[in-house]
Amino acid sequence: MGYFCLPFALFMPTITLPYSEAGYFSAIILDYLQQRPELNSFYGRFPSLEGLSDQLADREAQYDPAIRKALATELENQYKGLEFSDITRANLKALKESNTFTITTGHQLNLFSGPLYFLYKIFSVINLCERLKEEHPAKNFVPVFWMASEDHDFEEINYFNLHGKKFKWEHEAGGAVGDLDTQGLDRVAKLLESELGKSTNGKYLSDLFVNAYTKHNDLSAATRYLANELFSAYGLVIVDGNSAALKKWMIPYFKKELLEQPTHKTVGHTSGQLEELGYKRQVNPREINLFYLGQGNRVRIVEHEEGFGLSDGQQQWSKEQLLNQLDEYPERFSPNALLRPLYQEVILPNLCYIGGGGELAYWLQLRSCFESFQVPFPVVMLRNSALLATEKQWKKFESFDIPIASFFSGREQLINDYTHQHSEIKIDFEPQRAHLVEQFKALHQLATQTDRSFEGLWQPKRKSN
Repeated sequence: MGYFCLPFALFMPTITLPYSEAGYFSAIILDYLQQRPELNSFYGRFPSLEGLSDQLADREAQYDPAIRKALATELENQYKGLEFSDITRANLKALKESNTFTITTGHQLNLFSGPLYFLYKIFSVINLCERLKEEHPAKNFVPVFWMASEDHDFEEINYFNLHGKKFKWEHEAGGAVGDLDTQGLDRVAKLLESELGKSTNGKYLSDLFVNAYTKHNDLSAATRYLANELFSAYGLVIVDGNSAALKKWMIPYFKKELLEQPTHKTVGHTSGQLEELGYKRQVNPREINLFYLGQGNRVRIVEHEEGFGLSDGQQQWSKEQLLNQLDEYPERFSPNALLRPLYQEVILPNLCYIGGGGELAYWLQLRSCFESFQVPFPVVMLRNSALLATEKQWKKFESFDIPIASFFSGREQLINDYTHQHSEIKIDFEPQRAHLVEQFKALHQLATQTDRSFEGLWQPKRKSN
């Protein structure tokens, strides 16, 4: 959990680098990995085998069997018409059993997976499930990918980069991205095929894109197909939370959010505590952290004097009207990034959530929120990280003959490290600087003795913090 992995080329040894030297992780994540005592109150258990075993015992006693049954039934519906492996089939069946638990990650529905860490996150949950099965052979552990199908930030997910080129999907967007039809992706498929060429791997990737994005009606179905094709051999189970059957179980939690606004109160307080410790807040809660899903739109719900309405002013309800809507149509209510973790933990028999540094930073703002809803807080774990480099790039690294950590320290520091290591001249101007300071002090003293009006012409600069 404390190392950044650098696999450079096939058959070459892997080099590991402590996260603290990678330069990519915030202070709160580095301190979390070091288990600094001042952060203990912001999470439940640390992601050690002991912590996960304790979490398992608690979750086994607390998870609602009725929700387990509803989850299993809904997943059967979501997987209809999809070809998947016997391992995935066994995991779907195992989720009905009381001795089965999940390890979960989630991500936006980025086109063709988007950033490489989409893969790292899923591999991380698969690896942890395998490790826990070794530790607890009488239990079942299912790797889960929770699709963020209700997000509406289309500009964040409508492209991917390959060979230095940007492949972008042009489409009019509105509402939950998972509901978007796949119109226009056939044009992206043709551009991708031209870029990849006719090699075996190129043909495989082109066919994968075509089968995912031109043979499914919406982005959620396309993403499910893609993730299943890549990870079905490992038994990955893919969950779409944009479901009336699953949101039915969130009705009491959504009611509490609307009427009491506990997320705003608890997360705001926790954020203040973290700032007092010197950490930056990752997210800011709204008064109400729910959206309303309509035809082609997803709009924040706000409270006003007469009840509730949408932030764009297009619709208003009395308190009773909105609560009736929630009871009859829970699928119209969509949690934001702060409430979605709560949704996942209510629905899944989950032990651990695995995410990136930014995700874990906002999870550390949520424990008191979970307590206010009386929902168990999961173990949170940093995903695996890796940098892939070609053999040519590795040879270039070697030619510099400096520590690998220098390549993560920024351009200016890299140049300085290289210069210091390879120059025969000691490049240190501190003695010269000190000498000049003393000269200026002497000149200042001489000037004030000559004329007191010169005294304010020279003042030594203070070093900035």
